[in-house]
Formats: sequence, C-alpha cells, structure tokens
Amino acid sequence: GCGGGVSLHAVLPKWLLAWLIAWIAVPSHAQALFSRTLPLPEIRSGIASSSIDLQKMQADDFGNPGMLWIERGAKLWSAAPANQKSCTACHGDASQSMKGVALRYPALVPVGATQSLLNLEGRINLCRTTQQRQAAFAFESDELLALTALVAHQSRGQPLKREMEEALKPHFSRAKDLYFTRVGQLNLACNHCHEINSGKRLLQETISQGHGNGYPAYRLEWQSLGSLQRRLRACFSGVRAVIPAFGSEELNGLELFLQWRGEGLSVETPAVRR
Repeated sequence: GCGGGVSLHAVLPKWLLAWLIAWIAVPSHAQALFSRTLPLPEIRSGIASSSIDLQKMQADDFGNPGMLWIERGAKLWSAAPANQKSCTACHGDASQSMKGVALRYPALVPVGATQSLLNLEGRINLCRTTQQRQAAFAFESDELLALTALVAHQSRGQPLKREMEEALKPHFSRAKDLYFTRVGQLNLACNHCHEINSGKRLLQETISQGHGNGYPAYRLEWQSLGSLQRRLRACFSGVRAVIPAFGSEELNGLELFLQWRGEGLSVETPAVRR
C-alpha cells in the first residue's frame, strides 16, 4: 500500500482475508429500536451447534463440571462473613427466593444517589459491600462466579423474556448500536459473526448465534467456569478492538441487549461450551 504499509495479504490468513472481503459490502443496520434482524423463530442456543458429547455433558448434572461452582456457591450463600449476615439470612433458601431473578438482570439499581445499570455479578457485589460490609469479589473470581452461577441456576429451564421499561431504553439503544458497529483493526461488528455467518464453519468450529443464556458457563478452552463478560471481552480481543472493562456500561449494556435478543431461549446455567 502507499507509504510502505503492510498488505493485508501478508499478515492475515487466507480464510480470514476472504471473510473480510465478503463483509466489506455488508450494509450498516440502522434499525428501529426493537426491530429484530434475527427473527425469533430462527433463534438457536449455542448448545444446538455443539457436539453430541458436549450436549450430554451439559445435560448430566453429575458430569457437568460447572456444577462444582454451583456447589461452592451454595456454601458461600449460607456462610456468614465475620460479624455479618449470610445471604440466607436475608434471602432464605436460594432454590426458592432466587427463581427468576437472573431473568431481571441487567437492571437499573440505586447506587448511592444515582441509578446504575448492573448485571447479576454487579448486584451480588453491591449486596456484599453494602449489606455484608465486605470487600467486593474480584471479577472472574471463583467466589463471584460461584454465587452468580448459583443464582442463575435457579432459573434454569425458564425462558428469557425481557420487558424494556422506559428508563432502560437509552442503555438498550447504545448497546444495540454497539452490537452493529464495526470495531477494531479487523473492522467487524458482532452481527457479522453471530447473525450473517452463524451456522457456518470457522476452522473446526461452528459459529453460534452468540446468545448468553448459558452463562456463567464452563468452556473447555478455559478449563473453568467463566462469565458472559469474559466471553464478550474475548470477542473484542479477537477483532483487535479496545476491550471494555468488566462491569462497564458497554458490557452491561450488551448483556441487556443479548437478553432481549435471545427471547424464548431457556436459561442453561451452567452451560458447557467448547
């Protein structure tokens, strides 16, 4: 190229270069706020494109490695920090009080004098700091993943259905714009993979529709449970874009958008993915 720049042919694999050329002509998606580019009848969970072995692993509570975090979460739920109340003291039995709770997050929550958009991890940490007077758990720590998975697990089998109250619409709108905005050195948007090319093969993988209904999920590539935000950050890294921080407005907003986008899919936590 001009000025001695490096050619894309020299630095990108042929398969990726072919994708980029194919996507250059893809138009932007200026959409009405609640219009859908992925129709509800076409929605498929990520487990549908997984191998039979992974499907069996997820369905077997004795073989699903994510259940280890559920067990740890149950212990943390009933444990009282020094001179403070346990989660049980306020909320009782998680299997009863937490049913359906994961379906309501991300949500606007009073934090000091303002309303902040928090995902489930953020809400758990807010309880920990304000009610239990303890330091917040680190993002992706086993403790935070375990409690988040425990709460989300109580909604397993329930369908996603998110009503968008007026106060959430600005957050939703920004997240939807981000979903369809090209970012990073590869100049790709989320929908390029998870809508336009979902179901196609990328090396040995089938590209999923990118739903978040199974998170926190156990991924074989991680050999651990991980949050939806960890997966989203990996996507930003994959297209060589600036990676939003855990708990940021961008990632909490994307979680909100994905929850709406996946309407009708059942909660699978803890899902198993490759």
